[in-house]
Amino acid sequence: MGAGEGGLTAAEAVPALRRRARGGGEEGGRLTTALLLLPTSLWFLLLLVAPLVILVVYSFGLRAPAGGYEPAFTLEQYAKLPTRAVAFRNTAIMSVASTLLCILVAFPLAYFLATKAGRWKTLLLVLVIVPFWTSFLIRTYAWLVILGSNGIPALAERLGVAHDLVLLNTPFAVMLGIVYNYLPLTVFPIYVSLERLDKRLLEASRDLGAPPWRTLWQVTVPLAAPGIITGALLVFILLSGEYVIPAMLGGNKVFLLGNALVDLFIQARDWPLGSAVAVSMILGMLATIGIYMKLTSRWMRGTGRSGVSLI
Repeated sequence: MGAGEGGLTAAEAVPALRRRARGGGEEGGRLTTALLLLPTSLWFLLLLVAPLVILVVYSFGLRAPAGGYEPAFTLEQYAKLPTRAVAFRNTAIMSVASTLLCILVAFPLAYFLATKAGRWKTLLLVLVIVPFWTSFLIRTYAWLVILGSNGIPALAERLGVAHDLVLLNTPFAVMLGIVYNYLPLTVFPIYVSLERLDKRLLEASRDLGAPPWRTLWQVTVPLAAPGIITGALLVFILLSGEYVIPAMLGGNKVFLLGNALVDLFIQARDWPLGSAVAVSMILGMLATIGIYMKLTSRWMRGTGRSGVSLI
């Protein structure tokens, strides 16, 4: 056998050519991947990272005499955060309570859809999705009419059930609007987890003599934990900055961080303080989610499961 290019024999040249072709293919694959990720990366940087950086920079500035932002480097805005303690407290309470309520309402519905709906399952799933076909604002405005003086209170007074009933501009109205608007975000993750549930485990629990409530608590709920965790995170994250529902159904009686941010940025034009509130809200939300994920991961490991479903 004669020597090939560079003094290599034919037997040595073939593997070298294959390695070169493989290396060229890997480089081409990396380039293709980079080009495919470029639009998403630019979108991520421009619409998520850049606004967050601007918020952080503004939070260290001062309010200009005519409103807006004046460049500076001071912690004055963070020192003013206690003046918005009511909004922080109300948001924390409302977010946790509404998230728990959404789970309590969504779990029975998701369980019925996954195990008892039968041939009606598709229709019922569509009915859960249907509210998303209309505007969030319109759905909330509908509850403004239903809970207003000409809605349920007028009907209750006509039936002699209650007099001078006030539902609008109350925490109850806000929580009702939240559950109605965010329920599908909780139902579907739980439904997916229950749909994947191994029915043989339920049968084994019954065969071992476990009552239904024990099977539900010790078998069904742990197996549905990934969906419950995902639904809770989706609702909690969105609720942390909710503005439309408390503004429309809560009036001035329910003041959350979303209302505080609108007041600071639009009405008071105090952009630095508004930025400090927003940054603090984001950091608090991330810390809460981190603690929640740590606790739920430990609990899931204790039940023999791991990971969180994001589907």
